[in-house]
Amino acid sequence: MKDFLPICSEDMKKRGWDQADFVYVIGDAYVDHSSFGPAIISRVLESRGYKVAIISQPDWKDPESIAVFGMPRLAFLVSAGNMDSMVNHYTVNKKLRSSDSYTPGGKAGKRPNYATAVYCNLIKSRFKGAPVIIGGIEASLRRLAHYDYWSDRLRRSILLDSGADLLLYGMGELSIIEAADALASGLSISDLTFINGSVFKTRDPSFVQDAITLPDFDALQKDRLEYARSFYIQYCNAGYATAKPLIEKYGENRYIVQNPPQRPLTTMEMDDVYSLPYMNAYHPSYEKEGGVPAIKEIKFSLTSNRGCFGACSFCALTFHQGRIVQVRSHESLIKEAEEMTKDPDFKGYIHDVGGPTADFRRPSCDKQLKHGVCTDRQCLFPKPCPNLKAEHADYISLLRKLRSIKGVKKVFIRSGIRFDYVLADKKGDAFIEEICRHHVSGQLRVAPEHVSDNVLRLMGKPENGVYREFIRRFDDTNERLGLDQYAVPYLISSHPGSTLKDAIALAESVRDMGYMPEQVQDFYPTPSTISTVMYYTGVDPRTMEKVYVPSDPREKAMQRALIQYRKPENYELVKAALIKAGRQDLIGWDRKRCLIAPRQTAGERSKAAGEKQGKAPSGRPSANSAAGKETKHGRSPKGGKNKR
Repeated sequence: MKDFLPICSEDMKKRGWDQADFVYVIGDAYVDHSSFGPAIISRVLESRGYKVAIISQPDWKDPESIAVFGMPRLAFLVSAGNMDSMVNHYTVNKKLRSSDSYTPGGKAGKRPNYATAVYCNLIKSRFKGAPVIIGGIEASLRRLAHYDYWSDRLRRSILLDSGADLLLYGMGELSIIEAADALASGLSISDLTFINGSVFKTRDPSFVQDAITLPDFDALQKDRLEYARSFYIQYCNAGYATAKPLIEKYGENRYIVQNPPQRPLTTMEMDDVYSLPYMNAYHPSYEKEGGVPAIKEIKFSLTSNRGCFGACSFCALTFHQGRIVQVRSHESLIKEAEEMTKDPDFKGYIHDVGGPTADFRRPSCDKQLKHGVCTDRQCLFPKPCPNLKAEHADYISLLRKLRSIKGVKKVFIRSGIRFDYVLADKKGDAFIEEICRHHVSGQLRVAPEHVSDNVLRLMGKPENGVYREFIRRFDDTNERLGLDQYAVPYLISSHPGSTLKDAIALAESVRDMGYMPEQVQDFYPTPSTISTVMYYTGVDPRTMEKVYVPSDPREKAMQRALIQYRKPENYELVKAALIKAGRQDLIGWDRKRCLIAPRQTAGERSKAAGEKQGKAPSGRPSANSAAGKETKHGRSPKGGKNKR
């Protein structure tokens, strides 16, 4: 009979356990769903016969809060949760967030800053000598020296700050079983230096063969350019088939060693992972607090793939899931979808079928599975590689099967499609028609990110012309089909390389689209991305060329405000930005060209109030005229056609 894993000693007794093999301490609420990393790891261990107990969001000020199950037989496992705890806590402006979707009732403040390190130190203080293994996104992306935006400094490997004994990076299914089996066989955790996808500490790394020695931590602190060089070595060693061990020195005789990544999962292994007996719900003990908000978006979504060869500079997937796409079979996904339809809360809508990029359903080329990814070129950037196999037939077939399931009304694609990959497919127009007919409900989310080709180059994104061509085909398809649908662009402000001139060009592009995008993200320097290295060092680590970095809070606010220039609360910032950039020509009454109008004086406002609705003095549009208002859902007055 399916059930949640134990969360208290009474649960453990009901199962007849005297001791758990692993006690898993997590920073999120306990949600037993395959979109939550701790759920996958705990169920994978359970499938191999290991007893796993869960301690969710312990009181980090009380050592007894992690003593619920006593000492585990093999080890404590620790994860901050599905997000880095600092991203979870703070906005890009370093202000505390008011809610936490991964906590019962959405309450903020239920986990500490730098949660992985805090939990580990709590365990070590309560259980002397207890083996501790860390994993999850926070540990994975902080495994070596890294820039920490919130303290604005370079931090050591999280293995040192946490006091943990072993770090498993990446998705972790293969490495956790290897570690568990080794511990169960009697090996000490200090002996686990051989596991791919792991990072360990040592006083003497001479036994590590064929390794690359990175600049030591002292050198990184003294010279930011050294950090840029070190990071790029790491970036080029992220492929499982080609990577070598990396050694990073701290002080006189402390070393952190990163083993090469684990291999990708096969389709059969992916199917096995997602067929485990998840409850697909949050623990019932949270019901009285209103449940866990994070499950709402993913409960009726399907994960069809992992990994991404898109190589966006601001994304950490290269360091976490890798560049090789791994997929589930149609049969596995259909079975999960059929189970969804039996849920009393299912209303007929599958919210997503995707992953990091929805339309990636195979490795980018046939050579990858044998030889791994290239270290000296990308698959899509700056142009699609000649070896790229761009095709959507398998994804179209999958979507057709899913929407034919009894009880399914609509299948959405919300994790986004890679528009340059669509254009690289010789049959890409057929895919565009398929999604327009069946998988778009008024809006298609796409991520051009910017319009400046210089900024896009630094982002690792295709030139703006590629996006414009995709929009042309998308619009033409909708027009031919008689559908009123449009693309909603996701945009990033203040990315390294973006000047005020670039931000204004982006605002002008928004003006020409005819509606204001709702999805705007000020660049957030999270650990272990190329963009974050640019932000910290002022250079692109791939080329070592200098990069302009908009780090001043005032300028960052201006760049963000420019994208949403129509919002009244952004007026003063937009005006200041235009004046600073010498673009006063964009302040005026020409609705087709100008971003903002001059503010009226009190006398002018009084006079305008007495005029008839429709025309103000001197031919100026009144605030109530149709042309001066936002239309429903932010659409342009022409029914949502994406202007270029």
